[in-house]
Amino acid sequence: MGRTTEGWARLPVGPREHRQDELLALVLGVGLAVTTTLYGAAGVYEDEQAPWWVSALMVVANAAPIAFRRRWPMTVAVVSALAFAATQLLHVPEIVLVNFTLFIALYTVGAWCSDRVRAEAVRWVIIGGMFAWVFVSLSFGWAVPSALPNDEDALIPPYVAYSLVNILINVLYFGGAWYAGNRAWAAAVAKHDLAERTAELAAERERTAAQAVTLERVRIARELHDVVAHHVSLMGVQAGAARRVVDRDPAQATASLTVVEDSARTAVEELRRMLGTLREDDRGASATDTAPSTAGLGRVPELVEALRTAGHDGDLVVVGDERPVPPTVGAVAFRIAQEAVTNVVKHAGPTARADVRLRYLDDGIEVEVTDDGHGARAARSASGSGLGHVGMRERVAAVGGRIEIGPRARGGYLVRAWLPTT
Repeated sequence: MGRTTEGWARLPVGPREHRQDELLALVLGVGLAVTTTLYGAAGVYEDEQAPWWVSALMVVANAAPIAFRRRWPMTVAVVSALAFAATQLLHVPEIVLVNFTLFIALYTVGAWCSDRVRAEAVRWVIIGGMFAWVFVSLSFGWAVPSALPNDEDALIPPYVAYSLVNILINVLYFGGAWYAGNRAWAAAVAKHDLAERTAELAAERERTAAQAVTLERVRIARELHDVVAHHVSLMGVQAGAARRVVDRDPAQATASLTVVEDSARTAVEELRRMLGTLREDDRGASATDTAPSTAGLGRVPELVEALRTAGHDGDLVVVGDERPVPPTVGAVAFRIAQEAVTNVVKHAGPTARADVRLRYLDDGIEVEVTDDGHGARAARSASGSGLGHVGMRERVAAVGGRIEIGPRARGGYLVRAWLPTT
Protein backbone atom coordinates (compact mmCIF):
# COMPACT_ATOMS: atom_id res chain seq x y z
CA MET A 1 0.00 0.00 0.00
CA GLY A 2 1.27 3.51 -0.79
CA ARG A 3 2.33 5.90 1.91
CA THR A 4 -0.13 8.31 3.43
CA THR A 5 0.55 11.89 4.27
CA GLU A 6 -1.69 13.59 6.83
CA GLY A 7 -3.28 16.73 5.46
CA TRP A 8 -1.46 16.63 2.13
CA ALA A 9 -2.70 15.92 -1.39
CA ARG A 10 -1.15 15.99 -4.86
CA LEU A 11 -4.52 17.00 -6.31
CA PRO A 12 -5.80 19.28 -7.62
CA VAL A 13 -3.22 20.21 -10.22
CA GLY A 14 -2.92 23.31 -12.33
CA PRO A 15 -3.77 24.20 -15.93
CA ARG A 16 -0.37 23.03 -17.14
CA GLU A 17 -1.00 19.45 -16.03
CA HIS A 18 -4.52 19.51 -17.48
CA ARG A 19 -3.14 20.60 -20.86
CA GLN A 20 -0.61 17.78 -20.71
CA ASP A 21 -3.40 15.24 -20.06
CA GLU A 22 -5.49 16.61 -22.91
CA LEU A 23 -2.53 16.37 -25.27
CA LEU A 24 -1.87 12.78 -24.15
CA ALA A 25 -5.52 11.88 -24.75
CA LEU A 26 -5.38 13.41 -28.22
CA VAL A 27 -2.22 11.48 -29.12
CA LEU A 28 -3.72 8.22 -27.85
CA GLY A 29 -6.96 8.90 -29.73
CA VAL A 30 -5.10 9.42 -33.00
CA GLY A 31 -3.01 6.31 -32.37
CA LEU A 32 -6.11 4.23 -31.55
CA ALA A 33 -7.84 5.42 -34.72
CA VAL A 34 -4.84 4.47 -36.85
CA THR A 35 -4.29 1.03 -35.30
CA THR A 36 -8.02 0.24 -35.33
CA THR A 37 -8.16 1.07 -39.05
CA LEU A 38 -5.07 -1.04 -39.82
CA TYR A 39 -6.20 -4.01 -37.74
CA GLY A 40 -9.66 -3.78 -39.35
CA ALA A 41 -8.13 -3.81 -42.79
CA ALA A 42 -6.08 -6.85 -41.77
CA GLY A 43 -9.28 -8.68 -40.75
CA VAL A 44 -8.41 -9.42 -37.15
CA TYR A 45 -11.94 -10.55 -36.24
CA GLU A 46 -12.92 -11.46 -39.80
CA ASP A 47 -16.72 -11.56 -40.11
CA GLU A 48 -17.29 -10.86 -36.40
CA GLN A 49 -15.62 -7.43 -36.57
CA ALA A 50 -17.60 -4.52 -35.11
CA PRO A 51 -19.10 -1.89 -37.43
CA TRP A 52 -17.02 1.19 -38.07
CA TRP A 53 -19.22 3.44 -35.93
CA VAL A 54 -18.84 1.07 -32.96
CA SER A 55 -15.09 1.11 -33.45
CA ALA A 56 -15.09 4.93 -33.58
CA LEU A 57 -17.15 5.07 -30.42
CA MET A 58 -14.71 2.74 -28.61
CA VAL A 59 -11.74 4.80 -29.77
CA VAL A 60 -13.31 7.86 -28.10
CA ALA A 61 -14.35 5.86 -25.03
CA ASN A 62 -10.77 4.65 -24.48
CA ALA A 63 -8.91 7.88 -25.25
CA ALA A 64 -11.18 10.65 -23.95
CA PRO A 65 -11.10 9.72 -20.22
CA ILE A 66 -7.31 10.14 -20.18
CA ALA A 67 -7.84 13.90 -20.59
CA PHE A 68 -9.44 13.91 -17.13
CA ARG A 69 -7.16 11.40 -15.40
CA ARG A 70 -5.78 13.85 -12.83
CA ARG A 71 -9.12 15.53 -12.22
CA TRP A 72 -11.03 12.37 -11.31
CA PRO A 73 -8.49 9.53 -11.33
CA MET A 74 -10.65 6.80 -9.79
CA THR A 75 -13.63 7.56 -12.06
CA VAL A 76 -11.35 7.56 -15.09
CA ALA A 77 -9.89 4.20 -14.07
CA VAL A 78 -13.35 2.60 -13.84
CA VAL A 79 -14.45 4.10 -17.19
CA SER A 80 -11.21 2.99 -18.86
CA ALA A 81 -11.63 -0.54 -17.52
CA LEU A 82 -15.19 -0.72 -18.87
CA ALA A 83 -14.11 0.71 -22.23
CA PHE A 84 -11.26 -1.80 -22.38
CA ALA A 85 -13.64 -4.70 -21.75
CA ALA A 86 -16.22 -3.37 -24.21
CA THR A 87 -13.53 -3.07 -26.89
CA GLN A 88 -12.76 -6.77 -26.54
CA LEU A 89 -16.37 -7.98 -26.22
CA LEU A 90 -17.57 -5.97 -29.23
CA HIS A 91 -14.69 -7.23 -31.38
CA VAL A 92 -13.29 -3.79 -32.11
CA PRO A 93 -10.08 -4.44 -34.07
CA GLU A 94 -7.62 -2.86 -31.61
CA ILE A 95 -5.30 -4.99 -29.43
CA VAL A 96 -2.27 -2.76 -28.70
CA LEU A 97 -2.85 0.86 -27.64
CA VAL A 98 -5.99 0.03 -25.67
CA ASN A 99 -3.66 -1.66 -23.17
CA PHE A 100 -1.79 1.63 -22.72
CA THR A 101 -4.95 3.58 -21.85
CA LEU A 102 -5.90 1.14 -19.07
CA PHE A 103 -2.32 1.05 -17.78
CA ILE A 104 -2.18 4.85 -17.61
CA ALA A 105 -5.53 5.00 -15.80
CA LEU A 106 -4.48 2.44 -13.17
CA TYR A 107 -1.10 4.14 -12.75
CA THR A 108 -2.78 7.51 -12.18
CA VAL A 109 -4.93 6.14 -9.35
CA GLY A 110 -1.82 4.91 -7.54
CA ALA A 111 0.26 8.00 -8.28
CA TRP A 112 -2.21 10.80 -7.59
CA CYS A 113 -5.00 9.73 -5.24
CA SER A 114 -4.49 11.01 -1.69
CA ASP A 115 -7.20 8.74 -0.32
CA ARG A 116 -5.00 5.66 -0.30
CA VAL A 117 -7.69 3.31 1.02
CA ARG A 118 -10.10 4.12 -1.81
CA ALA A 119 -7.26 4.02 -4.32
CA GLU A 120 -6.37 0.50 -3.22
CA ALA A 121 -10.02 -0.59 -3.29
CA VAL A 122 -10.66 0.76 -6.80
CA ARG A 123 -7.58 -0.89 -8.22
CA TRP A 124 -8.35 -4.20 -6.52
CA VAL A 125 -11.88 -4.16 -7.96
CA ILE A 126 -10.63 -3.41 -11.48
CA ILE A 127 -7.80 -5.93 -11.37
CA GLY A 128 -10.03 -8.56 -9.79
CA GLY A 129 -12.63 -8.04 -12.49
CA MET A 130 -10.01 -8.30 -15.23
CA PHE A 131 -8.60 -11.55 -13.85
CA ALA A 132 -12.10 -12.97 -13.47
CA TRP A 133 -12.67 -12.19 -17.15
CA VAL A 134 -9.35 -13.84 -18.05
CA PHE A 135 -10.22 -17.01 -16.13
CA VAL A 136 -13.71 -17.15 -17.63
CA SER A 137 -12.26 -16.75 -21.14
CA LEU A 138 -9.70 -19.48 -20.48
CA SER A 139 -12.41 -21.75 -19.11
CA PHE A 140 -14.48 -21.35 -22.28
CA GLY A 141 -11.36 -22.04 -24.29
CA TRP A 142 -10.77 -25.29 -22.43
CA ALA A 143 -14.32 -26.32 -23.40
CA VAL A 144 -13.47 -26.05 -27.11
CA PRO A 145 -11.09 -28.94 -27.96
CA SER A 146 -10.26 -27.53 -31.38
CA ALA A 147 -9.17 -24.12 -30.11
CA LEU A 148 -5.50 -25.13 -30.16
CA PRO A 149 -3.66 -28.11 -31.66
CA ASN A 150 -3.60 -31.15 -29.38
CA ASP A 151 -0.02 -32.27 -29.10
CA GLU A 152 -0.03 -35.13 -26.64
CA ASP A 153 3.74 -35.60 -26.88
CA ALA A 154 4.56 -31.99 -25.80
CA LEU A 155 6.14 -31.35 -22.39
CA ILE A 156 3.40 -28.78 -21.64
CA PRO A 157 0.03 -29.13 -23.37
CA PRO A 158 -0.60 -26.21 -25.76
CA TYR A 159 -3.67 -24.88 -23.98
CA VAL A 160 -1.99 -25.09 -20.58
CA ALA A 161 0.94 -23.12 -22.00
CA TYR A 162 -1.44 -20.62 -23.58
CA SER A 163 -3.29 -20.17 -20.28
CA LEU A 164 -0.11 -19.72 -18.27
CA VAL A 165 1.22 -17.15 -20.75
CA ASN A 166 -2.01 -15.15 -20.51
CA ILE A 167 -1.98 -15.24 -16.72
CA LEU A 168 1.70 -14.25 -16.57
CA ILE A 169 1.19 -11.36 -18.99
CA ASN A 170 -1.73 -10.04 -16.93
CA VAL A 171 0.20 -10.38 -13.67
CA LEU A 172 3.10 -8.41 -15.13
CA TYR A 173 0.78 -5.86 -16.70
CA PHE A 174 -1.36 -5.09 -13.64
CA GLY A 175 1.55 -5.55 -11.23
CA GLY A 176 3.58 -3.03 -13.21
CA ALA A 177 0.75 -0.48 -13.17
CA TRP A 178 0.29 -1.00 -9.42
CA TYR A 179 4.01 -0.75 -8.60
CA ALA A 180 4.67 2.25 -10.85
CA GLY A 181 1.75 4.16 -9.37
CA ASN A 182 2.77 3.49 -5.77
CA ARG A 183 6.39 4.39 -6.49
CA ALA A 184 5.31 7.68 -8.06
CA TRP A 185 3.18 8.44 -4.98
CA ALA A 186 6.04 7.57 -2.62
CA ALA A 187 8.41 9.80 -4.61
CA ALA A 188 5.93 12.67 -4.45
CA VAL A 189 5.54 12.22 -0.68
CA ALA A 190 9.32 12.15 -0.24
CA LYS A 191 9.65 15.32 -2.33
CA HIS A 192 6.93 17.00 -0.26
CA ASP A 193 8.60 15.95 3.01
CA LEU A 194 11.95 17.22 1.74
CA ALA A 195 10.41 20.56 0.77
CA GLU A 196 8.84 20.85 4.23
CA ARG A 197 12.11 20.00 5.95
CA THR A 198 13.93 22.49 3.74
CA ALA A 199 11.42 25.18 4.68
CA GLU A 200 11.76 24.28 8.36
CA LEU A 201 15.54 24.44 8.13
CA ALA A 202 15.35 27.82 6.39
CA ALA A 203 13.04 29.10 9.13
CA GLU A 204 15.36 27.66 11.78
CA ARG A 205 18.34 29.38 10.14
CA GLU A 206 16.45 32.67 10.25
CA ARG A 207 15.58 32.13 13.91
CA THR A 208 19.18 31.20 14.67
CA ALA A 209 20.45 34.27 12.85
CA ALA A 210 18.01 36.47 14.78
CA GLN A 211 19.08 34.86 18.04
CA ALA A 212 22.72 35.35 17.11
CA VAL A 213 22.08 39.05 16.48
CA THR A 214 20.30 39.33 19.83
CA LEU A 215 23.12 37.53 21.62
CA GLU A 216 25.64 39.76 19.92
CA ARG A 217 23.75 42.84 21.07
CA VAL A 218 23.68 41.48 24.61
CA ARG A 219 27.40 40.78 24.46
CA ILE A 220 28.16 44.29 23.20
CA ALA A 221 25.92 45.79 25.89
CA ARG A 222 27.68 43.71 28.55
CA GLU A 223 31.12 44.74 27.31
CA LEU A 224 30.09 48.39 27.20
CA HIS A 225 28.72 48.11 30.71
CA ASP A 226 31.91 46.51 31.98
CA VAL A 227 34.17 49.00 30.24
CA VAL A 228 32.20 52.16 30.91
CA ALA A 229 30.49 51.67 34.27
CA HIS A 230 33.61 51.19 36.35
CA HIS A 231 35.52 54.12 34.93
CA VAL A 232 32.56 56.49 34.78
CA SER A 233 31.62 55.67 38.37
CA LEU A 234 35.19 56.38 39.46
CA MET A 235 35.25 59.58 37.45
CA GLY A 236 32.00 60.72 39.08
CA VAL A 237 33.33 60.09 42.59
CA GLN A 238 36.62 61.88 41.92
CA ALA A 239 34.97 64.79 40.16
CA GLY A 240 32.67 65.23 43.14
CA ALA A 241 35.61 65.08 45.52
CA ALA A 242 37.51 67.66 43.45
CA ARG A 243 34.51 70.00 43.45
CA ARG A 244 34.21 69.83 47.22
CA VAL A 245 37.89 70.56 47.98
CA VAL A 246 38.87 72.77 45.05
CA ASP A 247 38.80 75.94 47.20
CA ARG A 248 40.46 74.70 50.38
CA ASP A 249 42.77 71.96 49.03
CA PRO A 250 43.78 72.61 45.42
CA ALA A 251 46.41 69.85 45.55
CA GLN A 252 43.79 67.21 46.46
CA ALA A 253 41.46 68.56 43.81
CA THR A 254 44.26 68.27 41.26
CA ALA A 255 44.92 64.68 42.30
CA SER A 256 41.23 63.82 41.95
CA LEU A 257 41.04 65.43 38.52
CA THR A 258 44.16 63.50 37.51
CA VAL A 259 42.33 60.30 38.41
CA VAL A 260 39.36 61.49 36.34
CA GLU A 261 41.68 62.12 33.40
CA ASP A 262 43.37 58.72 33.71
CA SER A 263 40.05 56.92 34.04
CA ALA A 264 38.66 58.72 31.00
CA ARG A 265 41.75 57.84 28.96
CA THR A 266 41.61 54.20 30.04
CA ALA A 267 37.90 53.97 29.24
CA VAL A 268 38.47 55.46 25.77
CA GLU A 269 41.33 53.05 25.10
CA GLU A 270 39.25 50.05 26.13
CA LEU A 271 36.30 51.23 24.05
CA ARG A 272 38.55 51.72 21.03
CA ARG A 273 40.02 48.26 21.53
CA MET A 274 36.60 46.68 21.86
CA LEU A 275 35.20 48.45 18.79
CA GLY A 276 38.24 47.38 16.79
CA THR A 277 37.62 43.80 17.78
CA LEU A 278 33.96 44.09 16.80
CA ARG A 279 34.99 45.37 13.37
CA GLU A 280 37.26 42.35 12.97
CA ASP A 281 34.30 40.14 13.90
CA ASP A 282 32.19 41.82 11.21
CA ARG A 283 34.86 41.12 8.59
CA GLY A 284 35.71 37.54 9.39
CA ALA A 285 34.17 36.01 12.51
CA SER A 286 30.72 34.69 13.17
CA ALA A 287 28.23 36.74 15.13
CA THR A 288 28.41 34.45 18.13
CA ASP A 289 32.19 34.48 18.55
CA THR A 290 33.39 36.11 21.73
CA ALA A 291 35.76 38.99 21.13
CA PRO A 292 39.19 38.68 22.64
CA SER A 293 39.52 40.68 25.82
CA THR A 294 42.46 42.38 27.51
CA ALA A 295 40.83 41.67 30.85
CA GLY A 296 42.59 39.16 33.07
CA LEU A 297 43.69 38.35 36.60
CA GLY A 298 46.80 40.46 36.11
CA ARG A 299 44.65 43.59 36.13
CA VAL A 300 42.84 42.87 39.41
CA PRO A 301 45.37 45.00 41.38
CA GLU A 302 44.30 47.96 39.23
CA LEU A 303 40.79 47.60 40.64
CA VAL A 304 42.01 47.78 44.21
CA GLU A 305 44.13 50.80 43.40
CA ALA A 306 41.15 52.50 41.76
CA LEU A 307 39.11 51.72 44.86
CA ARG A 308 41.68 53.40 47.08
CA THR A 309 41.90 56.35 44.74
CA ALA A 310 38.14 56.76 45.08
CA GLY A 311 38.62 57.17 48.85
CA HIS A 312 37.78 53.66 50.02
CA ASP A 313 39.97 51.39 52.09
CA GLY A 314 40.62 48.11 50.36
CA ASP A 315 43.02 45.21 50.13
CA LEU A 316 43.80 42.45 47.68
CA VAL A 317 44.37 39.03 49.19
CA VAL A 318 45.63 36.12 47.11
CA VAL A 319 45.19 32.65 48.61
CA GLY A 320 47.02 29.65 47.17
CA ASP A 321 49.74 29.35 44.59
CA GLU A 322 49.22 31.60 41.62
CA ARG A 323 49.13 29.81 38.29
CA PRO A 324 48.02 30.54 34.73
CA VAL A 325 44.32 30.08 34.08
CA PRO A 326 42.43 29.87 30.77
CA PRO A 327 42.07 33.35 29.22
CA THR A 328 38.28 33.14 29.22
CA VAL A 329 38.17 32.26 32.91
CA GLY A 330 40.63 35.04 33.73
CA ALA A 331 38.56 37.56 31.78
CA VAL A 332 35.36 36.49 33.52
CA ALA A 333 37.03 36.72 36.94
CA PHE A 334 38.30 40.21 36.21
CA ARG A 335 34.93 41.43 34.91
CA ILE A 336 33.13 40.10 37.98
CA ALA A 337 35.62 41.79 40.31
CA GLN A 338 35.36 44.99 38.27
CA GLU A 339 31.56 45.01 38.47
CA ALA A 340 31.61 44.30 42.19
CA VAL A 341 34.17 47.07 42.88
CA THR A 342 32.10 49.46 40.74
CA ASN A 343 29.05 48.65 42.85
CA VAL A 344 31.03 49.36 46.01
CA VAL A 345 32.00 52.81 44.70
CA LYS A 346 28.44 53.57 43.60
CA HIS A 347 26.36 52.10 46.39
CA ALA A 348 28.32 51.22 49.54
CA GLY A 349 28.83 54.73 50.82
CA PRO A 350 31.82 57.08 50.86
CA THR A 351 33.66 55.41 53.76
CA ALA A 352 32.89 51.76 53.10
CA ARG A 353 35.79 49.31 53.13
CA ALA A 354 36.06 46.65 50.45
CA ASP A 355 38.26 43.59 50.16
CA VAL A 356 39.08 41.60 47.04
CA ARG A 357 40.20 37.99 47.41
CA LEU A 358 41.50 35.57 44.81
CA ARG A 359 41.65 31.93 45.84
CA TYR A 360 43.48 29.39 43.69
CA LEU A 361 41.77 26.05 44.30
CA ASP A 362 42.60 22.61 42.97
CA ASP A 363 39.83 22.64 40.36
CA GLY A 364 39.25 26.33 39.83
CA ILE A 365 39.61 29.85 41.13
CA GLU A 366 37.36 31.85 43.40
CA VAL A 367 37.00 35.61 43.23
CA GLU A 368 35.33 37.37 46.13
CA VAL A 369 34.54 41.04 46.72
CA THR A 370 33.02 42.14 50.02
CA ASP A 371 32.31 45.49 51.60
CA ASP A 372 31.26 46.41 55.14
CA GLY A 373 28.67 48.91 53.97
CA HIS A 374 29.31 51.09 57.06
CA GLY A 375 29.39 54.23 55.03
CA ALA A 376 25.80 53.80 53.92
CA ARG A 377 24.24 52.96 57.33
CA ALA A 378 21.05 52.31 55.41
CA ALA A 379 19.52 50.14 52.78
CA ARG A 380 21.74 49.75 49.77
CA SER A 381 20.83 51.97 46.85
CA ALA A 382 18.67 50.28 44.29
CA SER A 383 18.92 52.91 41.64
CA GLY A 384 20.91 50.67 39.32
CA SER A 385 19.39 48.86 36.37
CA GLY A 386 20.22 45.38 37.62
CA LEU A 387 22.07 44.57 34.40
CA GLY A 388 25.33 44.26 36.30
CA HIS A 389 24.08 41.29 38.32
CA VAL A 390 22.53 39.74 35.23
CA GLY A 391 25.79 40.14 33.33
CA MET A 392 27.80 38.54 36.15
CA ARG A 393 25.47 35.55 36.31
CA GLU A 394 25.57 35.09 32.54
CA ARG A 395 29.35 35.26 32.42
CA VAL A 396 29.72 32.70 35.20
CA ALA A 397 27.16 30.39 33.58
CA ALA A 398 29.01 30.63 30.27
CA VAL A 399 32.13 29.02 31.77
CA GLY A 400 30.24 26.54 33.95
CA GLY A 401 30.83 28.25 37.30
CA ARG A 402 28.76 29.31 40.30
CA ILE A 403 28.12 32.72 41.79
CA GLU A 404 26.68 34.08 45.03
CA ILE A 405 25.42 37.66 45.19
CA GLY A 406 23.66 39.26 48.11
CA PRO A 407 23.83 41.15 51.42
CA ARG A 408 25.87 39.80 54.31
CA ALA A 409 24.32 39.05 57.70
CA ARG A 410 26.69 41.41 59.51
CA GLY A 411 26.27 44.23 57.00
CA GLY A 412 27.63 45.03 53.63
CA TYR A 413 27.50 43.04 50.40
CA LEU A 414 29.10 39.91 49.04
CA VAL A 415 29.95 38.77 45.53
CA ARG A 416 31.65 35.38 45.35
CA ALA A 417 32.17 33.40 42.16
CA TRP A 418 33.78 30.00 41.62
CA LEU A 419 35.13 29.41 38.12
CA PRO A 420 36.46 26.04 36.87
CA THR A 421 39.98 25.87 35.45
CA THR A 422 39.97 22.18 34.41
